[in-house]
Amino acid sequence: MNLTPVLTIAGSDSSGGAGIQADIKTMMANGVYAESVITTLTAQNTLGVHSYMDASPEVVGEQIDAVFNDITPAATKIGLVCSANLIDVIAQRLKQYGAKNVVVDPVLVSKSGTKLLDDGALEVLAEELFPLATVITPNIPELEALSGEKVTDMHTMADAAKKVAAKYNCAVLAKGGHLTDSANDVLVEGENIRWFRGQRINTNNTHGTGCTLSSAIAANLAKGDTLVDAISKAKKYVTGALQDGMNLGKGNGPLNHAFNIK
Repeated sequence: MNLTPVLTIAGSDSSGGAGIQADIKTMMANGVYAESVITTLTAQNTLGVHSYMDASPEVVGEQIDAVFNDITPAATKIGLVCSANLIDVIAQRLKQYGAKNVVVDPVLVSKSGTKLLDDGALEVLAEELFPLATVITPNIPELEALSGEKVTDMHTMADAAKKVAAKYNCAVLAKGGHLTDSANDVLVEGENIRWFRGQRINTNNTHGTGCTLSSAIAANLAKGDTLVDAISKAKKYVTGALQDGMNLGKGNGPLNHAFNIK
């Protein structure tokens, strides 16, 4: 039996809870074959990011070539890309190969507060990668940075998502995990607005949640789900991984990507 291939383009997390490692675990748990292009090496754990180093644009481009020229992915998830030069290469290659079902998780800051995107790279990310995306998945701080609007509740979250969707002509799934009164997400797709109600899990072990959600969405899109169904299934998967109650590390620990694998 062949599995549907899905590509993750992201940074490496040495603690295994986020980035490439979380993406591969998530894709495996959601029944697809994971391929990877590493953009950045990080030295991090549950306490924070201690250092990081980008791969060269040439090496990133060659990794993408190697993937698309052999096992062509049915979907591509993009996570941490720190510099404008890397963004340029990724956008060019995705256009060249006609990449389908692109999910962009615009990682700006680590969970511990470390700034990960170079100055000026956010606008390049938005201008070059967002128009190629089936959906982008910003959390509230990322949504605020992209929209220039303060988000304090579900109403302002939806308004900011509409602004970003209109500006960059892409579908936006705004994640409400940073809200205090809910864990609801909102999808703005053209003129359509859809809410995904979520259960708030009482846990500090949320390291890699955004990587996990975007990878699960990409996996489901690759298998032929509509965007709405892909998001619904991904959100259910993330909830289960959080509810499992795994508790590793001295800080903000990872969720259990393998909770549904017996």
